Amino acid sequence: MDIKDTARPLDGAGVSAFLRSLPARPLLLGLGEARHFVGELGEVRNEIFRHLVEHEGYRSFAIESDCLMGLVVDDYIRTGVGTLDHVMEHGFSHGFGASPANRELVRWMRAYNEEHDEKLRFFGFDGPLEYWAASPRQALTALHSLLDGPLSGAVVTGETLDTLLGPDDRWSNEATAMDPSQSIGRSAEARRLRLIADELAALLETQAPQLAADDRQRAELYARTATGLLRYHYWMADASPARWTRLSALRDAMMAANLRAVAEHGPALVFASNLHLQRNKSVMPFGDGRLEWWSAGAITATHLGDRYAFLASAFGATGDDTPPPDTVEGILSMLPWDRSLVDARGLAQAVTKPAPRVSRDFAYFPLDPAQLDMIDGVVFLKRVLMSA
Repeated sequence: MDIKDTARPLDGAGVSAFLRSLPARPLLLGLGEARHFVGELGEVRNEIFRHLVEHEGYRSFAIESDCLMGLVVDDYIRTGVGTLDHVMEHGFSHGFGASPANRELVRWMRAYNEEHDEKLRFFGFDGPLEYWAASPRQALTALHSLLDGPLSGAVVTGETLDTLLGPDDRWSNEATAMDPSQSIGRSAEARRLRLIADELAALLETQAPQLAADDRQRAELYARTATGLLRYHYWMADASPARWTRLSALRDAMMAANLRAVAEHGPALVFASNLHLQRNKSVMPFGDGRLEWWSAGAITATHLGDRYAFLASAFGATGDDTPPPDTVEGILSMLPWDRSLVDARGLAQAVTKPAPRVSRDFAYFPLDPAQLDMIDGVVFLKRVLMSA
């Protein structure tokens, strides 16, 4: 099989043909990033999402960004509350609010909703995390407020909750990333807050029938986030060699739980690192060793099966970093199109023992030739410029 037989130009017709080649219509279509902050990939993503909305019935978009900050974007897109500048500053984590492609996406989604009764939705699906973690205050207090009443007061009063949480900077101390002794995740207050979060999450189940749909969904998000953050903080205080493997796995488990909630809103495009969306284990160099953990995509696929699909992205020349011709990216660079949509399993049959690519760009994660059969398709950009 020639590699040209496995690929076609990346356009709307190609995206629709790809969807129809899948064994089932996906509830979640993952589009992976081989590297963050690549402007051209963001533009391609926007084109794909617009086509999915206008021709394939997609109504939701999810991104690897703070799930609580994402509520700011969703409110703006649905109601117009706030300004675009405010939303880009306060609705994204990881620096993604500075992306011109993200700004254009939010602008377009708001303009679409102004003209249509069936509204588009926006979701962040990462936890409130960097290498350290935020205070659980926002999630816990918002959950307590939504469950306000005699029952929630029996679990904990607002005053007690505030006292146990203490100053937020105790939780968000960046030094905890490298020094577990500075974490308060195993303090007496944190241990009690974990029990309170569990009790409030259980209380939510008992009160769910009386909550409006939007309130219930937000309460469920707050419950997932509060319990996830407190669990993450607990392991931030761990000094064993398993610490970062555990933290990486917990982060992706939080992502997967949020993705399952996104799937309840119908077909959605999900945009995040290839490492988070792939079906196989994620592997990343770390110090003198490496970390291995099950990705959010792998966890999600165990729940959704064929209703989860994954398009990895890959690049040819990135600045002055050109892939060798015997790598997957080098082989794909022979395609006649600048932007291609590739059948990954067909590609696996068409190429013979490609070499792994070793990129000079530490932030680029090359395609693993041994894992092509775990990918549904590849969005390949022959040449890209680095935005950051």
